[in-house]
Amino acid sequence: MKKGLEQGQHCSSAIIHSRFLEYSMRADKSNISLGYHGNSGLFHWVQLGTLEKEMGPFIGTMNQVEEEKREMGFLSFSHSFLSFFLPFIFGNTEEEGLFLLFLRRGGRGGSGSVRCSGTGGEEVEGLLLPFPRKRKTRRFIEWLEANKRIEPVERDYASHLDLVAKVHGLQKAEKYIEKIPESFRGEVIYRTLLANCVAAVNVTKAEEVFNKIRDLGFPITTFACNQLLLLYKRVDRKKIADVLLMMEKENVKPSLFTYRLLIDTKGRANDISGMEQIIETMKGEGVEPDLLIQAMVAKHYIFGGLNEKAEAALKEMEGDDIKVNRAACKALLPLYAALGKADDVGRVWKACEAHPRLEECLAAIEAWGKLGQIENAEAVFENMLKMWKKLSSKYYNALLKVYANHKLLSKGKELVKRMSDNSCKIGPLTWDALVKLYVEAGEVEKADSILQKAAQQNQIKPLYSSYIAVLDQYSKRGDIPNAEKIFHRLRQIGYVGRMRQYQSLLQAYINAKTPAYGFRERMKADNMFPNKAVAAQLAAVDAFKKTQISDLLD
Repeated sequence: MKKGLEQGQHCSSAIIHSRFLEYSMRADKSNISLGYHGNSGLFHWVQLGTLEKEMGPFIGTMNQVEEEKREMGFLSFSHSFLSFFLPFIFGNTEEEGLFLLFLRRGGRGGSGSVRCSGTGGEEVEGLLLPFPRKRKTRRFIEWLEANKRIEPVERDYASHLDLVAKVHGLQKAEKYIEKIPESFRGEVIYRTLLANCVAAVNVTKAEEVFNKIRDLGFPITTFACNQLLLLYKRVDRKKIADVLLMMEKENVKPSLFTYRLLIDTKGRANDISGMEQIIETMKGEGVEPDLLIQAMVAKHYIFGGLNEKAEAALKEMEGDDIKVNRAACKALLPLYAALGKADDVGRVWKACEAHPRLEECLAAIEAWGKLGQIENAEAVFENMLKMWKKLSSKYYNALLKVYANHKLLSKGKELVKRMSDNSCKIGPLTWDALVKLYVEAGEVEKADSILQKAAQQNQIKPLYSSYIAVLDQYSKRGDIPNAEKIFHRLRQIGYVGRMRQYQSLLQAYINAKTPAYGFRERMKADNMFPNKAVAAQLAAVDAFKKTQISDLLD
């Protein structure tokens, strides 16, 4: 409970660490205040309004809320509860209701907490879930700025820029930069724009922004270089070497994230010796691999068929006592399953089973699913329902994926019905699992229909992988019209600049034994250039042209 508040007073507070700022909300039955921690280090409290209603109903609701998860001593509340709670407190005006800002996990990380003390002085604390309401967040920030409720600094403008880019696109983001006072247009502003260019896989714009950072005389940071590496890892791996040479020349030190990117790139290319060389270089620089890197290396060993090396890596991750080294469990479970080691999966799960964490349960469901032990996966899920009562859709999706992978359509349908009965929010992850459920069952038209309805009825776009699952299935059939239709939808919804969709579409032409006229020109117009795999596919479809001409001559 915050200092200065008497025990037993109805109060609540939320503290959110966004990508750049710390915000805090405090409300009791007479006042509502916004706390704003600027880059200057000063903390400002701004009164947003007055709450005329008693907080008693809110306290009663909170006490009745069924916990969604218990991890590290925290309670976590469902989206439906939070969407009730915030408008209740900040219902005076629409803008003040937009305090849903503080449910946004800024950038790629962030955390928050909700505290409330009831009449008995007891305190409940909850870890906020991600709650992506970017449009409302942006409007709330604009309201704060327009009403002079805050004194923004560079990182505040960067946070706003990030939202503009995500909601309205890069062009509007660049226009927003023009409105930022020149004294606040520093490296952080352009770094934020660069990150959004990379997220949009816009190579030309990303390179343009990076060059502008240099031209303006800002220091080249590890963050900016990592963004380029992330981009080139996706679209043109040949350019990675150029970035590394530039980092060496500019004396930019690699971070742990840099090494993760490089190790994963080598592993995906099945360059195991190159991957191991990077690990040695990293250790030579005094940087020790974390659990994420260790798991990544083990995964690449497994997919490279180097099972002995994979097992050695997993034993190193375990340490001497898995119960002590509990953090490794969620990574070990699916990796042992990938090796087909059911006994090791059972042994690791036994270390968690008595007091499992949610992420460990997810990993166990995935692991048992990989091993084909559906009953064990279902047992983990049912145990979760007993322990946490109300689960978010994320945990249903894990079991739904297991059913999809094993073509258990009827079980999948039944699980989706349970989700609906339990008022679970259906979002992109659930759509993805449903699409794959029907694809694996051979009902691609139904999967296509689900995807189309999801895209039309919701503001949040379906996952890229959902479209690719349907596109791949049409490609296998050699169904060019439907493959082109899905390819067109990908472009419409904003999924551009990725080689994967071109490969899948080309495969449709190959399987149909039909020439793909003008395909090179299409790629060039999209600023996409064939890699080795696509070049081989283009050569294959070119052969069909020659065959058709030969047939005419004959």
